[in-house]
Amino acid sequence: MERKNLWAPWRVEYIQGLGKSSDCFICQDLEKPQDNDKNLVLWRSDRSIVVLNRFPYNNGHLLIAPARHIPDLEQASDEELLELTKLVRESKKALSLAIKPHGFNVGMNFGRCSGAGLPGHLHIHIVPRWEGDTNFMNVCTDTNVVSQSLTELLEQLKQISKEHNLPAL
Repeated sequence: MERKNLWAPWRVEYIQGLGKSSDCFICQDLEKPQDNDKNLVLWRSDRSIVVLNRFPYNNGHLLIAPARHIPDLEQASDEELLELTKLVRESKKALSLAIKPHGFNVGMNFGRCSGAGLPGHLHIHIVPRWEGDTNFMNVCTDTNVVSQSLTELLEQLKQISKEHNLPAL
């Protein structure tokens, strides 16, 4: 049987950074609104931010986070929780219009042992899925991967947002 490999060379930066202490990239993105495009910020408000994941599981993988640096749901206000939930809805709508996935995984990881790459800042993953694509965590043989640059997708999502008045908070 022929062995097939899925190459994702951009993930090596993430893998090599595991275990190293670093500043919170979400907080860094929040501090520099002038760098929204460079930091792949799709939307921001006083309470929340939506960014493209630099180390995506799949094309269109977004991170939705509160503006406050809090580690868990217990610290979130009702207003923050409501806005995060609305942003999941708006993100799903924008991604559906832009790249037409067949479904979505939406999830949260609490603690490094659960897979949280940034355990200090609460965030929600929204991952578009297609029939026959990669599993959320595993990569199998005979897999088709949708490829698109992050900057191209960011521009596409910004255009969709403008056309459909997203996010409608």
